Order: sequence, then structure tokens, then C-alpha cells
Amino acid sequence: MYLKASIAISLVISQVVCAADYWEAFKSTADPTKLSIPKIAQTSSHDPVTECQWYEPPTHFKYNAAEWPTTWELATSNGMSKNAEFKKAYNAVNWSNAPNITVRKLDANGAPDMSDYDAGKDPDCWWTATTCTIPKHKDTNADIYSCPEPETWGLNFDDGPNCSHNAFYDYLEQNKLKASMFYIGSNVVNWPYGAIRGVIDGHHIAQHTWSHNLMTTLTNEEVFAELYFTQKAIKMVTGLTPLHWRPAFGDVDDRVRWIATQLGLTTILWDLDTDDWAAGESLPMETVQKNYENFIDMGTNGTFKNSGNIVLQHEIDNTTMSLAIDYLPKIQKAYKHVVDIATCQNITYPYQEKSVKFASFANATKTKDTDAKSSSAPHSSATASSTIAAQADEESAAVGLFTPYNLIMTSVIAGLVHLLL
Repeated sequence: MYLKASIAISLVISQVVCAADYWEAFKSTADPTKLSIPKIAQTSSHDPVTECQWYEPPTHFKYNAAEWPTTWELATSNGMSKNAEFKKAYNAVNWSNAPNITVRKLDANGAPDMSDYDAGKDPDCWWTATTCTIPKHKDTNADIYSCPEPETWGLNFDDGPNCSHNAFYDYLEQNKLKASMFYIGSNVVNWPYGAIRGVIDGHHIAQHTWSHNLMTTLTNEEVFAELYFTQKAIKMVTGLTPLHWRPAFGDVDDRVRWIATQLGLTTILWDLDTDDWAAGESLPMETVQKNYENFIDMGTNGTFKNSGNIVLQHEIDNTTMSLAIDYLPKIQKAYKHVVDIATCQNITYPYQEKSVKFASFANATKTKDTDAKSSSAPHSSATASSTIAAQADEESAAVGLFTPYNLIMTSVIAGLVHLLL
């Protein structure tokens, strides 16, 4: 087991760079250590039609549509750009320090227009164009894109909470699996008990914007609103404020990263993509199944002998959740550890609040380490290319590129980690 000095980089930088206390203004009455879910059909049934019927929200979350952006529209919608609480937080940011990066445009196909971008120099660390993960602008949190621990599958799912996820979450609970759940703000306010279930089950809750738009194509105010109101939604429903987020389609550059940093957020990307969102639609099911099989093989052929991965998966619909259930037994057999991303990074406090503490990687994997057999498979390297198909109503087929793990400032951070952990 490696406990690299770099594993807490995102946590340390977030605490050093961002001193914003915006989240304390949300005044949530939810106690994340005392959350409960009522025994109603929507929270217990495995029938999607029943699960996705409207229900009365929890008493601590009095949803008033006039106080929120319109669900599934830009977070500046419904007059939120003029909302006093939002404006106070927005104006508290020193925007003179923001990177001078142009808002991206869309091409004729609805994808980010890269025709005038110098990908060779990559001045903006634009992931969509180059899979860059190490910011070039100061005071900007570096991305997390892989697990540093050997033979580790970083389990994570985008686009929740899905109203029909009961059977899927039951499976994860029964098999004692914890994942990083990237929740969309619109889903959180629509299905609050789904988000509460994620916290109760011990998953790592992160955010995935309010409306799932391409972030580099939005103005500073729109980017800030997408993140701000998703933070608020998760806080008001669960009592927790995430320290991590994932851009829709992976579309992020240093301007967007810098804005996220002002809200105490670190970007989490991925280094392998199942393309499960496209299964049976724009991709044959066999292609997605082959992706899973290839990534599972990497767990035994030496590819991840010295480090781990983050494989992009989704809880977007029954197809993606069923695929996860089908392949998780094979994943667990092929990999020594299957854990959420916070745990694989050894981040024990993944929220602004300190009322919830995660186990260290060593403690979380103690039992598995005792029983697991050492792999004798030869080491091999793996690479992946990045593409983006930016359909507004579908997930992007984006595969990250393996690059050396960020060891910048290791000596300084090692000292800070010692103080923080």
C-alpha cells in the first residue's frame, strides 16, 4: 500500500486557497448525522414508476420554487442572478484575480469550438481540448483524475440522485460498497430523499452542477450560479457542503477551475470511461460491455500494479445502474480495493462540515488487505484518448489521458497533511 504525500493535495489546497464561508449562510437545519428516510412507497419500491412519483419533501427542506433556479435550466434562471443572497456571495469574490480566459463558443454540432485554440501550448489547461489536469493559473485547485493507491478502482457515479435508484443503492449497501456520487442540483431538489439516502449509506457526496451544461461556454456569473445553487441544494437537503465537483462532460478550463476554487471546490475527472450512458443508444451495448471487460482485465494484467483508476460510471437510468450491478462482482474480484474517490485519496473530511469523517484508506481497506492475495501479474502501461460529443441531452464519451500524478509542492503539502490529518 502506498500512502503518497500527494494524496491529500486537493484537500490541502482547498483549505489554503479558499477561505469563503458562503456555505454557512445557507442556514440548513439538516443534521447529516441524524438523517432519516420515511417508509413510503417511493423510498422502498423497486418499481421505477412508483419510485418516481412525487412525494412530500422532508420537513427540514421547505422547497419554494420562487427561491431556486428553474430545474434543468441555467442556475441564473428564475431571477436568481438578482437574488440578494447570491449577489452577496458573487460580489465577495475578487474577480480581478480571475484568469482572463474567453468564454467558449459552440460549433455547428453543439460541441465546444476548438478551431482557434492552441492545443499545443494549451494556455488555459482546457481538459476538453487536451485532458490537462494541472492548472496553469495560480491559486487554482489541481484536478483529481485517478486513485494513487495500487490495484484500486475508484468507484463513482454521475447524474444522481436518480429517482429509480432504490435497487441499485440496495445492492451497494448489501455488498458494503461506497462510491463517490456526483449529484445534479436539479435532481437534489426534485428527489431529496435520494440524496439523503446517499449520505445515510456513507457514500461520498460531490456535486455535478445545477443543469448539466458545458461549463466553459458559460459566463463567470453562470458558472458561479451553477456551482453555488448546487452547493445550496445539497446543504439544505443533507446538511453537508461538498468539497468536490465534476464538470458536465468533463468540460473545464482554468477559468472554471478558479471559480470552483472560490467556492472551496476541487475538480474530479476520470482516467477511464465506460461510455455506459450511451449503451443501446448511440453505442451498441456490446461496445460498452467490452469497455467494462477491458477495464476489469487491467486489474489483473499489471496495468494498475503501481496506482489505481477512476472509471466513469452513471446512475442516469436503469441501463447504467444494471450494468454496474452486473460488473461489480468482476470488478471486486479483479481489483484489490473498490472504494470511493475520497477514500482512495485518503481524504477523511470531504465536506466543509467536520461532523462527518471518513475512514482513512488504510482503515477502510484493512480487512481486504488482510485477506487479499498479492498479484504476480507483469506490469504494463495503458493510455486512453479524449474525445467529446457535446449533445445537450446526452453524456459525453470522454476518456482521460494517463499522466503522472501531480507531485507539485510535495514537501510543503506533506507538512500540511501532517497537521490536517
